[in-house]
Amino acid sequence: MHGRTYTADATPGEAVTVAGWIHETRDLGGIAFLILRDKTGRIQVKLEKDEMDEAMVETGLDAHRESVLRVEGDVKEEPRAPTGVEVVPTAIEVVAPADPELPLDPSGKVDAELPTRLDNRTLDLRKPEVQAVFEIRAELLRAVREAFRSHDATEINTPKIVATGTEGGTELFPISYFGEEAFMNQSPQLFKQLMAGSNLERVFEIGPIFRAEEHNTPRHLNEAHSIDFEGAFCDHTEAMDVAEAVTTAAYEAVAEHCAEELETLGLADDFAVPSGDFPRLSYQDALDRVNATGELDEHLVWGDDLSTEAEHVLGQEVGEHYFITDWPSEVKPFYIKDHDDDAETSTGFDMMHPRMELVSGGQREHRHDELIAGFEQQGLDPEEFEYYTKMFRYGMPPHAGWGMGCERLLMTMLGLDNIREAVLFPRDRQRLSP
Repeated sequence: MHGRTYTADATPGEAVTVAGWIHETRDLGGIAFLILRDKTGRIQVKLEKDEMDEAMVETGLDAHRESVLRVEGDVKEEPRAPTGVEVVPTAIEVVAPADPELPLDPSGKVDAELPTRLDNRTLDLRKPEVQAVFEIRAELLRAVREAFRSHDATEINTPKIVATGTEGGTELFPISYFGEEAFMNQSPQLFKQLMAGSNLERVFEIGPIFRAEEHNTPRHLNEAHSIDFEGAFCDHTEAMDVAEAVTTAAYEAVAEHCAEELETLGLADDFAVPSGDFPRLSYQDALDRVNATGELDEHLVWGDDLSTEAEHVLGQEVGEHYFITDWPSEVKPFYIKDHDDDAETSTGFDMMHPRMELVSGGQREHRHDELIAGFEQQGLDPEEFEYYTKMFRYGMPPHAGWGMGCERLLMTMLGLDNIREAVLFPRDRQRLSP
């Protein structure tokens, strides 16, 4: 809107045009106040009924809460106003009226259940604490990109419509592609590996991934955003170093640039930046530590995956971000390389927050014949992935990388109860709209 001033920039002595939503109306008889809200905050608009144009006053007072107003006027100091200033209007225009009955209360005075909030996400985002989550998400992604660039990684964008799934299996969304069956990509894994074999060498991507999993939990989505890294001439330990650095950089940036948002969320006093020196436990160490607590009904043995309960127990034990390394070869995908001196143990790793897994990665199998054998061992047809495997015959260097769940990083950083709170318009088994 031409000539508009944000409420936070309104300075006493200035004539301004402010625009935003009616947050609240207070009618005290001879005087009334409108509280106008925009992305920067709120400002009081003072209506003196006996001294102002009657039609203008009526326009302001007749507008329902959450209507969009444009107000021209003079900014005056007023210590009793919420922000110490107020606008004395010379003109008020209702730009977009709101229905008197709202599906939820953006002021937050009346709580709404998460499904109601997600059904009315635009209204929900008018709450300062919800706005804060997505301001922080934006800063997190900015910092992640900057951290990758500092590690000489080039940003790439890979296809989301593919002929074959990344890891096979049933967790694929099929689509019709000009009469042929195609799938929504589960991961940029195979494409980013191909880029590690190019002169780009180190690459990263931040983009959507699609998993047709039947989960219906507070930490699973069917469309998520993955933060991915792949580096040529990297081994698994170097890949872990990058994951650690990127995670720490995200926390540091939020701590430095999102003080207001953290205050809004009640996190300002408790927000801690990770040390940047995450413990690295072997898979066997992890099993031993979980078993030693005696908190699980069953005794974990080599080859067992870590259940949600086991992750929780181990997270409580470690108490900070950490890695689990040296996973059994049998539980990791075909593209994860085994240790040269132990075919039963892979270079696969997971990076964990005490609440949940954030990252899965490892060194990749760069040798063509061993890669083909890995396909066959996991029941996959190498010929279906020929676009990928053939490039391993043309000089594919050793490489390593990982994928991190953006929403999980944000969820654990802010202590959100449900991963859907970290997504504008989440997609899960029950939700396809809005």
